[in-house]
Order: sequence, then structure tokens, then C-alpha cells
Amino acid sequence: MRKLRMSELNRLSLEDFKKVEKFPFRIALDEVRSTLNVGSVFRTADAFKCEKIYLGGLSPSPSKEMRKTALGATDSVEWESHPNGLKHLESLKSEGYQIWSIEQCEGSVSLEDWSPDLNQKQIFVFGNEVSGVSDEILAISDGAIEIPQFGTKHSLNISVSAGIMLWDYIRRLIS
Repeated sequence: MRKLRMSELNRLSLEDFKKVEKFPFRIALDEVRSTLNVGSVFRTADAFKCEKIYLGGLSPSPSKEMRKTALGATDSVEWESHPNGLKHLESLKSEGYQIWSIEQCEGSVSLEDWSPDLNQKQIFVFGNEVSGVSDEILAISDGAIEIPQFGTKHSLNISVSAGIMLWDYIRRLIS
């Protein structure tokens, strides 16, 4: 077995990525403070052909430091910054998007039991590294999805949560 060369991986060019149809989902970051976490989410969003990322509240915009983890994905994935993430999500909800908070909370559904409407456009909200998704955004969400965990720690890094959640959603779309 040998590793594949970059030329053998059939990756899209930046220009082709911008033109190709994306999967029908977006990501909203609710007060995610770490530049490196935001960069990692950009990279994951690129991997799963995300339509757009919304940077809510104090979530940092792309920067030189973010390039360390984003590896160019801040150029390929569309993004917008919104000082008031709640107000922006309310607006998107009125446009017909379903909003799913990725959070451990009362009434959350375990990821394996979640059954999304695959014909509906989705927004996945990932929250602050310490306090999670805000109560205000949870209140307007169509639901909360919890990623099962079995160890002593019951929290995952936001970029890990994004990777798990997005892969599960894409797997459902393409199967």
C-alpha cells in the first residue's frame, strides 16, 4: 500500500470549488472565541462542501493566524460576520432554514436518533468553547443534537464536533 500523491486525490481547484454546487447546509458559530477552532471549522466546511459559514458575535473573522488550521479554506468557503448572531439566525429561520444546535441540553436528541428532512436547508449551530450554544439561540432552534460520548469527559472540541456532525449529515444525503 502506498500513499497517494496530491495529483491523484482528485481535489477541486479553488475556482472549481467556488462554482460547484454545495450541499444544502450552513454553519453558524455562536461566540466561538478561538481563532484556531474557527480555522478548523473552515477546513471541515470545505471538506464537506458547505454553502456558507456565519461568524456570530465575537467569533473571529479570517486572519493570518487562522491560516494555520484553515489551510486556505477561508478562501474557498463563503462566510459572513454578524455581531448579533441571534437576530441573524431568526432572519434565516423566517426564510425557511431549519436550525439545529449541536448541544447537550434538556430535550436534545442523540445524533444516531436524529432524522432530518433531507429536502430542507439546514443550519448547524456550534457554540462557545466554555458555555456552548446560548440559551437564546437554543430557544429558536428547531432542536438540539447531542453527539454520543462514552468516557469521563462529556465535551468535544468544537472542530471535532463539527467534523462528526457534518460527516453524519453528508452520509445521510449521499446514501
